[in-house]
Amino acid sequence: MIGKLYLIPTTLGDTEPLEVMPLSVKKVVEEIDYYIVENEKTARRFIKKISPKKSQPSLQLMSLDKYADEMETRKYLDVCNEGINVGLLSEAGVPAVADPGATIVKMAHEKNIKVVPLVGPSSILMAMMSSGMNGQNFAFNGYLPIDKGDRKRALKDLEKLSKDKNQSQIFIETPYRNEKMFADLKAILAPTTNLCIAADITLPSEYIKTLSIKDWKFQTPDLHKKPAIFIIHK
Repeated sequence: MIGKLYLIPTTLGDTEPLEVMPLSVKKVVEEIDYYIVENEKTARRFIKKISPKKSQPSLQLMSLDKYADEMETRKYLDVCNEGINVGLLSEAGVPAVADPGATIVKMAHEKNIKVVPLVGPSSILMAMMSSGMNGQNFAFNGYLPIDKGDRKRALKDLEKLSKDKNQSQIFIETPYRNEKMFADLKAILAPTTNLCIAADITLPSEYIKTLSIKDWKFQTPDLHKKPAIFIIHK
């Protein structure tokens, strides 16, 4: 029997795992010893938190950070041929969405290994759910350009796209640049364009608000170094 690849969600911050994900995740973690992870330290912390009695020395953690060797990562799923299940852990949220884990999932399909996604918090979907914008037609655009001119063009393009297609446009920013992004949004977008900011989702400091750009000019949310999702709709 060939082992399976389980896509295991993690918390979006320092939240008790079982407050934001089902018991099925805990059960799977308790059964798996082989994991593909972005960061060994945070992965071990999550595993210990959701399954305190699990033996840490029994864990086999394979790295998928930016320094991982591509030839080596292609061997990560070889243990599935021995009937061993493997867990793919994201650094935060669900694996393979705005996450390097997609390469492992693609590899699993190529090797005819069954992929099993587990339910957990996705900041992108939770922001979309709570924005009040069009949840029938939306697009995730990842990070926008850092260069000021390129970023302005990207924002105006997304604003036009949202109007032409009635499509909500989702994007993210590195947390320490959130405030610069917020300033650019207020300066570049039309006054009637709607903007949702969803920061620290699922945490006690959670902040989610949708306003028009003209109304955001009178708001100063604390976004410094907080994981945030931005959504616009014209």
